[in-house]
Amino acid sequence: MSPYCGKTFFQFFPLFFSRLFALITGALSWKDLASDEIQVFVLGLISIAAALIGTFLVLKKMTMLANSLSHTILLGIVIAYLLLFSRASSELIINFKVLIIAALATGILTTLLTQALHHVIKLQEDASIGLVFTTLFAMGIVLVTLFTRNAHIGLEVVMGNADALHVNDLKIALGVALTNFVFVLLFFKEWKLICFDQGLAVSLGFRPSLFNYLLMLLTSATAISAFRAVGVLLFLAFLVGLPLTARLLTDNLKKILFFSCGIGIICSLFSVALSRHLLTVYRMPLSTAGLVVTCIGGAFVVALSFKIIRRSLAF
Repeated sequence: MSPYCGKTFFQFFPLFFSRLFALITGALSWKDLASDEIQVFVLGLISIAAALIGTFLVLKKMTMLANSLSHTILLGIVIAYLLLFSRASSELIINFKVLIIAALATGILTTLLTQALHHVIKLQEDASIGLVFTTLFAMGIVLVTLFTRNAHIGLEVVMGNADALHVNDLKIALGVALTNFVFVLLFFKEWKLICFDQGLAVSLGFRPSLFNYLLMLLTSATAISAFRAVGVLLFLAFLVGLPLTARLLTDNLKKILFFSCGIGIICSLFSVALSRHLLTVYRMPLSTAGLVVTCIGGAFVVALSFKIIRRSLAF
């Protein structure tokens, strides 16, 4: 039985931090983590991974394309599922590496089709994104409806299921978060230059299109790590909501990255505690992913109110 059973919101935090301290000191093993703790860690790592990439997507005004990617990778996931599902067994056995390859392939296809419609057929960029986005996402939904009626892939991929997370998901989320951190660390100056002065970047010999494709690939990989926890629909809130909230608090790029990651971690911890509280007190098994996204929206409203008040006091 989980040690958090029967705990209220304010009882959750002392127990969580005491067990976290035991984990750090080695008194508690990673294998002994409770479901609530795995949810906090996975959601927190997804927040970090999404915030690091989402900040540059927001600054480059590529959020619509990122939204398209977060949905169209469903097609790649479903195709991987159909190819790798063992019909002789009741369990779903899918190699995460294959999922990553399927998602990256779908992400590349989405980007190439969007760019082709925009540059070759001369459609407006938003029209190109809308056409490719709806078509590929609809194909994924159709495949889910036709071939996965007796599986949980529809629920987990589209809406997420944080209660089903386990230690392997924690390892995946950690790997993606570290990967995004390394890429941001390596190409921080290049992305910063491309975001704020693309003309200067081109004159200095950089190719913005290559860094745009790299952002899309990282977005696809991050979305894969998030689909079991929050699904492809709610993932966009992590990708866009966190940087937008941090952007209201500061104009410094490094601080935006730091604040967006911090807000994501706080929202994740708060939401898991709130989910446990609602289940304990009111017997309401609400979606943890939905609560996290709601908290992100609430954080944005608070930050916006703070900015408005600060501006009014300045006058």
